[in-house]
Amino acid sequence: MNTTLVFKQNPTKRKGGYEITIADASDGRQVVDIIPPGPELLVSEGESIKLDQPLTSNPNVGGFGQGDAEIVLQDPLRVQGLLFFFAAVILAQIFLVLKKKQFEKVQLSEMNF
Repeated sequence: MNTTLVFKQNPTKRKGGYEITIADASDGRQVVDIIPPGPELLVSEGESIKLDQPLTSNPNVGGFGQGDAEIVLQDPLRVQGLLFFFAAVILAQIFLVLKKKQFEKVQLSEMNF
């Protein structure tokens, strides 16, 4: 799938960065991507690009189709479930120790008779 890349420098969003618009020639769909200052653009305006082609000299920034997303480490319900599980295991261990001590007391009292 070839697309036409059209980019323009937008100094108001980021100082020295680029705001590029990637337009699909077949259906006219457009995607806007912001590249921060630092990496050098490897493509020029109007150039035809392919899927997964690097757009900048830094491989970690500005890949075609790359989206910025918030990083979520864990779902809060999973963390709460894990904490509940740990609490249940700790309580079970405590009750097992208490039951063992109770059983030892019974055995000790039986030995005294």
